[in-house]
Amino acid sequence: MSFPLLTATAALPALGAIATAAVPAAQRNAAKWLALLVSLATLGLAITTLVRFDPDGDRYQLTESHAWIAEFGVRYELGVDGIAVALIALTAVLIPFIILAGWHDADPLETGSRRWRPTQGFFALILAVEAMVILSFEATDVFLFYIFFEAMLIPMYFLIGGFGDRAHEHGEKVASTQRSYAAVKFLLYNLVGGLIMLAAVIGLYVVAGNFSLQEIAEARANGSLDMATNTERWLFLGFFFAFAVKAPLWPLHTWLPNAMGEATAPVAVLITAVVDKVGTFAMLRFCLQLFPEASKWATPVILVLALISIIYGALLAVGQRDIKRLVAYASISHFGFIIMGIFAMTSQGQSGATLYMVNHGISTAALMLVAGFLISRRGSRLIADYGGVQKVAPVLAGTFLIGGLATLSLPGLAPFVSEFLVLVGTFARYPVVGIIATFGIVLAALYTLVLYQRTMTGPVKAEVAAMPDLRVRELVVVAPLVALLIFLGVYPKPVTDIVNPAVKQTMSDVEKKDPQPEVEAAK
Repeated sequence: MSFPLLTATAALPALGAIATAAVPAAQRNAAKWLALLVSLATLGLAITTLVRFDPDGDRYQLTESHAWIAEFGVRYELGVDGIAVALIALTAVLIPFIILAGWHDADPLETGSRRWRPTQGFFALILAVEAMVILSFEATDVFLFYIFFEAMLIPMYFLIGGFGDRAHEHGEKVASTQRSYAAVKFLLYNLVGGLIMLAAVIGLYVVAGNFSLQEIAEARANGSLDMATNTERWLFLGFFFAFAVKAPLWPLHTWLPNAMGEATAPVAVLITAVVDKVGTFAMLRFCLQLFPEASKWATPVILVLALISIIYGALLAVGQRDIKRLVAYASISHFGFIIMGIFAMTSQGQSGATLYMVNHGISTAALMLVAGFLISRRGSRLIADYGGVQKVAPVLAGTFLIGGLATLSLPGLAPFVSEFLVLVGTFARYPVVGIIATFGIVLAALYTLVLYQRTMTGPVKAEVAAMPDLRVRELVVVAPLVALLIFLGVYPKPVTDIVNPAVKQTMSDVEKKDPQPEVEAAK
């Protein structure tokens, strides 16, 4: 039997989470190092998966299939296509940086005689989320996917509510209340979406008789499974609703600014750069593959919602006073671009959307983690409390600028290529939608440059005059992310070569071809 590489890639952080949680309380530094080593070993397995994956081979590779709940047709089935491989690699790359960035975020604090925020629990929960996200990318059994799609909510709830950001203008008591509110809101929104999806999963089983993604898709393709139009549309809506909450898509987005604002910066990165990608990934893997006709039926409405997300998120980012909430609203706008690219139903749009998932993860991690380092020094998330930082901490300001420029998709940095592909792919089929979406780029430049101007330039405020520059640990976090932004901005081919064959197969699922350019016939 061949080595179960996909299982190992998910099992390692799961076992690491258990081991980290079991470290004695007095050995919290050992728990940190154990979590970091486990995340690096997981990265090694993810790289092995990437190397062994053949973009020109079968659609799903490195597959594993074992009986699980035979009475209900549930199997432990794993397999990866190019899109899943790219997102597993993104997850495995970001987790070590998240752990390093949060190295001191969960150190025990004294509140009177009470100790709280156990270090071991913080890092164990991060590893648990990593395991569940990776399994979500790998699962080709719909029920198996659903289990981990929902299970990751529990560790995220505790990371937001129990280990949240303590920088609050109104003090610790209000901060604690806001953290609890954000955690509950995150959980309720996603649970409602998950329950609706569960009804759709059960409905799919009633119609198809099994949960295997590949078997259902093949049956639909060869005509042996004829799904009634209304049934397919209702099932599609059940799946899409859950994914739109996770993504998040307007108007189901309101949990994200609260969650990112109240979480620590590393956990905020975990939310938007890792966990939320499961929603957009699932739109490609499940919505388009299982319900192609319903996907085409719903496309006009989804494109309108994506456009609203792009403009609405950018406009609200412009008006934010809180640095982290600004990044959260910017992410809502970026997810609008990703969803627009998926449902543009063109190869350029879907390739750009997949590349955008990867590049958004890196750029948001770079910007948010540097913002977290900045906030930890001043103890405030308010933009107005900063000014002149570039004069006292030039390296911090420089990396903050690069992260911000990547967020506005500056040419030469990674997000530009993906945003360009999304817009080209959308314009080819829906030119009006593509034109309106470009206003999101203008607004991105506005909120990013205004944020930098207000925090980093101008007179040095007294509260930041003694602010230290980035330390060695922080440089180790930021420097590789900046390098990736530049490398993928100049040379995105390694990612596009992996995802393009999977995109081509997705286009085949929905029986769509790229629009042909209109040219005047030669006389």
